Amino acid sequence: MYRVNTQQAVQAHASRQAAAGEPGLTLSTQAEAIIAAPVERSVSGAVVAGVAQVVEAALLAALGYGIYEYYVELGQPAFYIPVILASCLLANVLFNAARTHRITAYRTVFNQIGRVLVSWTLVMTVLTVGIFFFKAADLFSRVWLVSWYVGGAVLLVAYRLGLRALVMHWTVQGRLRRRTVIVGGGKDAETLIEQIRASASHDIMLLGLFDDRIDDRSPETVAGYPKLGKVADLIEFARRTQLDLVIVSMPLSAEKRVLDMLTQLWVLPVDIRLSAHMSKLKFTNRAYSYVGDIAVFDMADRPISDWNLVFKWVLDKFVAVTALFLLSPVMMITAIAIKIESRGPVFFRQNRHGFNNELIKIYKFRSMRTDMADQSAATLVTKGDPRVTRVGRFIRKTSIDELPQLFNVLKGELSIVGPRPHALQAKADSQLYYEAVEGYFARHRVKPGMTGWAQVNGWRGETDTIDKIMQRVNHDLYYIEHWSILFDLYIVLMTPVSLVSKNENAY
Repeated sequence: MYRVNTQQAVQAHASRQAAAGEPGLTLSTQAEAIIAAPVERSVSGAVVAGVAQVVEAALLAALGYGIYEYYVELGQPAFYIPVILASCLLANVLFNAARTHRITAYRTVFNQIGRVLVSWTLVMTVLTVGIFFFKAADLFSRVWLVSWYVGGAVLLVAYRLGLRALVMHWTVQGRLRRRTVIVGGGKDAETLIEQIRASASHDIMLLGLFDDRIDDRSPETVAGYPKLGKVADLIEFARRTQLDLVIVSMPLSAEKRVLDMLTQLWVLPVDIRLSAHMSKLKFTNRAYSYVGDIAVFDMADRPISDWNLVFKWVLDKFVAVTALFLLSPVMMITAIAIKIESRGPVFFRQNRHGFNNELIKIYKFRSMRTDMADQSAATLVTKGDPRVTRVGRFIRKTSIDELPQLFNVLKGELSIVGPRPHALQAKADSQLYYEAVEGYFARHRVKPGMTGWAQVNGWRGETDTIDKIMQRVNHDLYYIEHWSILFDLYIVLMTPVSLVSKNENAY
């Protein structure tokens, strides 16, 4: 049980908001307590299952080849290696068909081991029959075949028991449970909570409920869980603590309430599911996804998650390290030129909004005179701006001033590709960006980037009109909805081209 000082949590958050220039929003005491409590770093179930499959196949292949190397004297690797690899591939297919590579399966003992051994026996049966029909008995050792079967069975049992111990350890720690809230209240939410307790307690960490209703239909406590606030409060709550899943407990017939809720919550980087437990309509199994044994409808997905998050992380780190190595001479020359031309630091640090509106401090080469620097960027840089130095004008035009943000990428605060992080007080037509564009904060559902789809399409530099910032935001939202690793690679390759051909708005 964590002890938290709610008053201190509220005051600390108010200070952060004041520093960021944001309007303050105080949540309920229960919500503040949850926010202030430490959160164990979560582990993706999809990634765990993927890694478990690769390790399992590698161990089986290594065992098969090890027995061959130790025992077989006359056999040829040209025969054994393809057979070993094909057998491991078939084993993996059968293990998945038997549904043994799921977090719920990993938590069992006899169920998963029984299915794995039956599948492994089927693999060996297929291999034996194949050797017989292709008249290849003289090419393969029977001792090798029996030894691999028996050794593989022992290996699989030991591996699965070890995997179960690891998964159960993470389950106890809560690292495999998705932090979840329910939107809705009353008897319907109570029924949903009971279903979660019965079939999804290992997969869901329920934090509480949010509901706009304040009458008897929505009591302050439902099945032991508190009502943490209204739906509008959920947005602030999700920005201040880790939240993975929102389950909506509303009937399909409450179309207006569901649409109003989605209109408010679509800016958040969370999965949103509509529980089907209240629907009298019955659909085919393909229409549902499942949380535990609870049937739900998918309303919105986190843009980048599980393996996609891993692939993007690898791309970010690879490109950042490579770029720093190749561009280090340019960065050193730039630093020297800045020092020679004007007094002051080489680097300029500025607060920006990062993933899920988190406040981050990005690095840039200083392009303005120190005594005229605009820390909050309340006034946009315009053509011929006297605040910009001669060196600054060149590095802004060529985007060299952005290169220090490679260190932000290595720190995990930025991606190479993503919506550009805007200055907190940046304005278009005297309006703050988030006031001028509806749904502006939806761009923060993914990590911001050094370059993005808007930039390679020419929407970089000055955004003095609402139309320009809307174009930028629309391109950012298109990127989020259509993200793929190939899309990222395309944007990386097109960035140098756009710097040459579409830089008329960069001053």
